[in-house]
This record gives sequence, structure tokens and C-alpha cells, in this order.
Amino acid sequence: MEENKVAVEAQAAEAPVKETKKAPLNASVAPDQFDWDAFEKEAAYGDQDKSSIEAAYDKTLSKVSENEVVEGTVTAINKREVLVNIGYKSEGVIPAPEFRYNPDLKVGDKVEVFVESPEDKKGQLVLSHKKARQLRSWDMVNEAFDKNEIVKGYVKTRTKGGMIVDVFGIEAFLPGSQIDIRPIKDYDAYVDQTMDFKIVKINQEFRNVVVSHKALLEAELEKQKSEIIGKLEKGQVLEGTVKNITSYGVFVDLGGVDGLIH
Repeated sequence: MEENKVAVEAQAAEAPVKETKKAPLNASVAPDQFDWDAFEKEAAYGDQDKSSIEAAYDKTLSKVSENEVVEGTVTAINKREVLVNIGYKSEGVIPAPEFRYNPDLKVGDKVEVFVESPEDKKGQLVLSHKKARQLRSWDMVNEAFDKNEIVKGYVKTRTKGGMIVDVFGIEAFLPGSQIDIRPIKDYDAYVDQTMDFKIVKINQEFRNVVVSHKALLEAELEKQKSEIIGKLEKGQVLEGTVKNITSYGVFVDLGGVDGLIH
């Protein structure tokens, strides 16, 4: 029995040891069979390789300088903040109130932003849309005034004699008499509203801007009047609303045009 045991041990010692084949790194193998040590040795980058990769990545990024205005793309919006991508290694976070003048803002929109810092202590890109608007605003206000363009403004607060309106980042004055065609009873109802305005006056020396919403309403009424008058014919029967009665006649509203009945 002892002799048989010795013979078996001798045969085991003489039997060749089979080397376990390691799976190729690109082979599809189960996770528990993958040779991670070999992978790390073959896939590890040297310092020179890392530098080359980082340099190649940096070339794909936009060159961003502090205190410059650049164009970015809105990538996300929530109640507190707006994320903007300017092609840098991180996205910039801008407080949502800076866009309150534009309630139609959506993901994918192009916006101008001011680079306050390419990187703060947390490595975050610091941007400001408000400062970008302020830098561009005076030129934009003058251009809109010269071209008689309609501008959007955000009514910030009530003030003596009217309202303060944010137009392109500039605080413009909206006189109470220029809010509506009809007399205004509740000025506070207009606060926090975004409306269309026409720039009616600019003081270049003091950089004061005066806007009017009433001017747009009047222009629309004039357009409607022209259309109605163009359709009127002698002998035509119309239905109207009595607006006022005087000693010399009755004023009737014909849908934008006042008629006088003697």
C-alpha cells in the first residue's frame, strides 16, 4: 500500500504543470475570469501619454478669457439656475432671475454671457448673463430707438409717477400715462410682468431711457381704424355701441372707430 502511494506521488511530480491561459484583454469573458492585473499593466498610461492626451483634449476646448463676452447655449433650466455651455471644460451656472425678462427661454437657445472667472475655488466656470447684457445694452437700446423697434421689458417695480422697467439690462422709466390707453387704477398689477415697449426718449448724457406701452396700443388702434374705414361704404348699415351722449350728438364705437350721430 505504501509503495502504491509513493508511485502516485512520483507520477504527480513528473506530470507537466499546465499554465493557465489568460484571456485576451479584448475578449468577451465573465467578470470573475477577467485578468484585471494584466489589464492595468497593459492599459496604464505613462506620464508622457497622459500629457499628450490632456494636450489633445485642451485643443478641443474654447479659449476663455476673464472679463469677455461670449455666446453660449442653454443646456438646462430650473427655477433656481440656468446651465450654459460655452465649449469650456465645465458648464457655467447662472441664477435664473437673470433671465426673468425672457419667460420664453428654453434649452438650446443661444445667449450672451460675461466670463467672470474661468475657474473658481471649486473649479466651476463663473458666468453672468446680466453683466453681458449691461455691456451690450446701451448699444442695443440706441439701435432699437433708431430703428423704431419693439423691445421686451420686465416691469421691476413701481416708482413715483410710473414704473421701472428692465430693458436689455438697463432700468428704463415707464410713465404712468404711457402704460395703457385707459387710466390705470392698480399699478401694482403690472409688477413682475413682461411686456412689449417702444423706446420713446433717450438722454445720452445721463443715459436715461423712457419707454411706452401705450404707443404700441395706439399704433394698433390706428391700424384697425384704417382697415375699418377702408371697408366703409355710403349707405352701409352697421352695429355699434354708444360711448357718449352730448348736446350736439351721440358718439358710437364701431369696433375701433368712433362715429358721430347728429
